[in-house]
Amino acid sequence: MTSELLQQVRAIDPSSETDQVVDVWIENGVIRAIETAISESSEDLPAETTVRDRQGCILAPGLVDLYSHSGEPGRESNETLASLQAAAAAGGFTRVAILPDTHPVIDRPEIVARITHRTPFHYPQLLAWGALTLGTRGEQLTEMAELVTAGIVGFSDGTAIEDLLLLRRQLEYAQPFGQPIAIWPYSKRLANRGTAREGSDSLRFGLPGDPAMSETALIAAAIECIADLGRNDSSITAHFMRVSTARGVELIDRAKQRGLNITASTPWTHLLLSTRNLGSYDPNLHLSPPLGPPADRDALAAAVASGTIDAIAIDHTPIAYEDKTVPFSESPPGAIGLELALSLLWQEFVESGQWSPLVLWRSLSLNPARCLQIDPPRLEVGAPAELVLFDPVRTWTPGSHSLQSKSSNTSWIDRQMSGRVLQIYYPLD
Repeated sequence: MTSELLQQVRAIDPSSETDQVVDVWIENGVIRAIETAISESSEDLPAETTVRDRQGCILAPGLVDLYSHSGEPGRESNETLASLQAAAAAGGFTRVAILPDTHPVIDRPEIVARITHRTPFHYPQLLAWGALTLGTRGEQLTEMAELVTAGIVGFSDGTAIEDLLLLRRQLEYAQPFGQPIAIWPYSKRLANRGTAREGSDSLRFGLPGDPAMSETALIAAAIECIADLGRNDSSITAHFMRVSTARGVELIDRAKQRGLNITASTPWTHLLLSTRNLGSYDPNLHLSPPLGPPADRDALAAAVASGTIDAIAIDHTPIAYEDKTVPFSESPPGAIGLELALSLLWQEFVESGQWSPLVLWRSLSLNPARCLQIDPPRLEVGAPAELVLFDPVRTWTPGSHSLQSKSSNTSWIDRQMSGRVLQIYYPLD
């Protein structure tokens, strides 16, 4: 039996919109009590209860990542399922949804089982997106019913939209299953191999420009597909992933005002960085979609605060050192983030007063779970203890040998930061 009393911890729960300093008693993986003060001599507490003073620390529901990449199967040198889970736990995530671009692709029930059932640890829980097309090649649709039976959380190829007719068919065929369909509204043809959002900074740094319309034109087209298909059926649940432009935010906002059943997310990196950071030519800043100007970054931050952007996604993309250390525009796009996002977002937005802690936790825990249509972790009496304990002032320095991920492709390597996850609590099986 395990019993722990956390004294004077700051308890944050976006589900109930509560933010208060309390004592929390956790026993056998269940939250037993949340009170202003719980006496150590209480008759309810077992004699073997561990009492911890947690003044200044945050206790909140575990974080939920909407989409990230796994090296395993196929690229275990970049990341294994075990190292992915360790990185997620170190960053406060209790659930991570894996995109289907593994090798082999998550387009068959046995690959779903490999991701969700054959991991070395039960927590953090790994969930699987099922591919919309075989091999994510954008040609032949998968056996969707089989993937649903296997336990996927939704459908996505996780790749750029190249064929709007195929998108319409994907939405039509996936509609009866009632699961979210994650769409990346991005045109490689319009992007034309750009590695920075087109503008004054891309010109100044001599980087190939990617126009904003490579995203916005596809958001507008996808919205029209959804609106047309949803006229007689509101069961379509579409999620726009990797929204990165101010104009994209406007289009999402208007679509929601029209009553379309859509959700949207933005990568955590695009809330913290902009094209102004590209002067270093650090290949770890080569992302897809590319970083945009400060106006895009500011619009995304405001959209998270207002709820127009429902969730912040990590899009953790582990890439081996030798593959990433090449000239900026030649490097594969992507960066890791599971261990870093909470600390850096807290420091940037909560410490500065731009967001409340509830906004941050809503975007990293409650809303990602809602987008996936799964029950979110909660900090309430009687709920399973799926929680994260976070010290917002503890300093630490991520290093290539101290990170839990097998890859270290991040621009924050060897840079001291504030905010550290102390512990993850999991429900008992």
